[in-house]
Amino acid sequence: MIKFLDLQKINQRFQEEFKQNFDVFLETGWYINGNQVNQFEKEFAKYCGTDFCVGVGNGFDALKLILKAYIELGKLELGDEIIVPANTYIATVLAISEVGLVPVLIEPTIQCFTIDPKQIAVKITHKTKAILVVHLYGQVANMKEIAKLAKQYNLWVFEDAAQAHGAEYSRQQKVGSLSDAAAFSFYPGKNLGALGDGGSVTTNNAQVATLIRTLANYGAREKYHHHYKGINSRLDELQAGMLRIKLNYLDADNAYRRYVANRYLTEISNPKIKLPFYDGSTNHVFHLFVVLCQQRDQLQAELQNHQIQTLIHYPVPIHQQKAYKEWKEQKYPITEKIHQQALSLPISPVLTDEEITKIINVLNQF
Repeated sequence: MIKFLDLQKINQRFQEEFKQNFDVFLETGWYINGNQVNQFEKEFAKYCGTDFCVGVGNGFDALKLILKAYIELGKLELGDEIIVPANTYIATVLAISEVGLVPVLIEPTIQCFTIDPKQIAVKITHKTKAILVVHLYGQVANMKEIAKLAKQYNLWVFEDAAQAHGAEYSRQQKVGSLSDAAAFSFYPGKNLGALGDGGSVTTNNAQVATLIRTLANYGAREKYHHHYKGINSRLDELQAGMLRIKLNYLDADNAYRRYVANRYLTEISNPKIKLPFYDGSTNHVFHLFVVLCQQRDQLQAELQNHQIQTLIHYPVPIHQQKAYKEWKEQKYPITEKIHQQALSLPISPVLTDEEITKIINVLNQF
C-alpha cells in the first residue's frame, strides 16, 4: 500500500534526535512554557521573517486569538465582516464566527484554488474590515492584488498559513510575514508537523503579539491578574522541542515535495485529469497535490484497487454544511466544482521514485 501520508516513516528520520531531545526534556523537569517554547518562537519568527512568534495550542486557536486581539484593540468590532475563501477548510470560517465576526465567502480561482482578488472587490461593503487569506494546499495567494485592495479600502489582512510553512512570495518573503498577523498549525500532517497538536501566530506588531500571549494565558499579564476574558492555549514544551528539530529540515522537505509535484506535472498525461497550476517557483510547498477529475470517485476507486491511498479535500463545501445552514441557498459554482472533482494524490518527503512512477502509471491508464 502506498499511503497518502506515511507519518511514521516521515518522523522515523528524526528518531535519534527526538530521543535526545526527550531526554533533555525529562532532565529539565520544566514541562510548560520553558526554554524549548521560547527558543522555537525565536527560531520560527526568524525563519518566517517576522519580529514575533507566539506559540499556541493549535491552528484554530491561532486564528481565533488574532481576531480576538484585534477586537480587544478596537481595530475590529463585533459584527464586522471578514472576507474569506469559500473553498477553505471549515476551521478558517469557524474562527471568524466563534469570536462574533461575520464571514463573507469569496470564490477562488480555478487555476490556483486560492481566493480571487477580483471577486473580493465585488463583496466589499462598509462593514468589511479585514481579508483572511488562506494559502490553500501550500500555494501562496495573490498577495500583491490583495494588498492593493486592503490599502484602497483600509482593510486588515490576516493569513491562514496552516498549509504553507516555508512558502515564499516575492523577494524571498515567506508566508507569515505577508500580512498584519498570520496563523500556523503544527498538526502532525502539516509540512512542519509536531507529534501532536500545536500552533503559532507570527506578526511584526509588538502590541498584537503581547496581547495574543496575554489572551492565550487566561487573559492574564501576570499570574492571577486577568485583564481580559482569555483562554488557555499554549504550545506544548515537548512539541516545541520536536518542532525545533524538524524546522532544520523544512526547506529540504519542501524542495522534495516540489520534486514530486514536478514529476506529476510533467509525466501525468491523462486528459481526464486536470493538473494544478504551478509556476515553478518557491511560492508553492505542495502540502497537498490536488487534481480535478469529473470522474473523481471512479478515479479514487481505481487508485485504491492498485493499493494507492488518496484523500478528498474537502468533500462538502462550507456553505453546504449543516453548521452553516443559513447559507444553504447560496451558490458558489467554482467552489462546488472543486469540491465535487478534487482528489489529493500522495505527496510527502518520503515518497519514493518507484512509488511516484506507479501512481503516474495508474493515472495515465485510467
